[in-house]
Amino acid sequence: MISKTNIIGLMSGSSLDGVDCVDADFWFDGKWHFKIVAKDNVDYDDDWKRLLSDAFHYDMSKPQDRTAMQALEVKYGRFLGQVTKQFIEKYNLKPEIVASHGHTIFHKPQERYTLQIGDGQALANACGVTVINDFRTEDVLKGGQGAPLVPIGDKLLFADYPLCLNIGGIANVSYDAGSERIAYDICIANQALNYLASRVVTPNGTSMQYDRDGLIARSGKVDRKLLETLNSHPFYAQHYPKSLGREFFEENIRPLLDGRSDTADLMATFVEHVAIQIGQATEHSHTEPQPLLITGGGAKNKFLVERIQAHTQHRVAVPSVDIIDYKEALVFAFLGLLRSRNEINVLRSVTGAESDSCSGQVFHPDK
Repeated sequence: MISKTNIIGLMSGSSLDGVDCVDADFWFDGKWHFKIVAKDNVDYDDDWKRLLSDAFHYDMSKPQDRTAMQALEVKYGRFLGQVTKQFIEKYNLKPEIVASHGHTIFHKPQERYTLQIGDGQALANACGVTVINDFRTEDVLKGGQGAPLVPIGDKLLFADYPLCLNIGGIANVSYDAGSERIAYDICIANQALNYLASRVVTPNGTSMQYDRDGLIARSGKVDRKLLETLNSHPFYAQHYPKSLGREFFEENIRPLLDGRSDTADLMATFVEHVAIQIGQATEHSHTEPQPLLITGGGAKNKFLVERIQAHTQHRVAVPSVDIIDYKEALVFAFLGLLRSRNEINVLRSVTGAESDSCSGQVFHPDK
């Protein structure tokens, strides 16, 4: 009888849309399989959105900011532990491990520095389950990008799709090139689109969280000059491995959007920009049309998906809602499983590190 391992994966993306929780069984019979047992999303309230967003502006050379970050790290770890405990109780789960991505505050691989907060010990103590987290640091210290990490899951769990595209705050692609897995961040995506959507006030007086189905973007007109400026950024000409963080949005994208009131036109332009960059990235990967799996929040943006299909020869495949919404959390659960088995879970071919890694810090609950 094939044994199964039950693991919870936690994911918080750069678009600040909350914590994704997945409980899944994994088993191996010559290849890896999974079954999602339970899933949930916990929205951030306004206080958490503010805390996580403002932390980006901390100056870690200042003692008071370092102290504040340490306090936030523990507070957020405790919060993740409480979220996990409630998830376990709600669905009567019995996980062996909780694998947490944490929330990225800084990502500066060129300086060999990355920070995903969510103190592992605080998380383990709050939920009562062994925790594995901090999956990126080891790779960055080896000279890698520390991202993207999902491609090992693409390769081993979603092998039916030659091309895997995830569109969250950042869009990234993953595929096999010969015997190696290749993956890299393509461009900023929902970080910018959600930022623009937040300018729109709903009838009840609140800001929009996102552009449902891309309706606002569809109503706008593409600003060709802005589009040319966006597409001409040197990042897109760089060879992989390469990755992006909020720093890129704040320094290179947001200044082009601020000070303008034509929100629908800006959204239409940015959708076209994302579609063009994804089209170029996927065209370089295969000469013949292939199934292109699209997951992440961007897969629900019907207008964006249409524009991606218009810019690629590949056959866009949008999976079930469970996979769209929870694939990253599922894969981090899988990364935790590989770490617990002392197997490689971060690929140097993806990140550019000096070697593959079995990455992640392990924390057991205090008795």
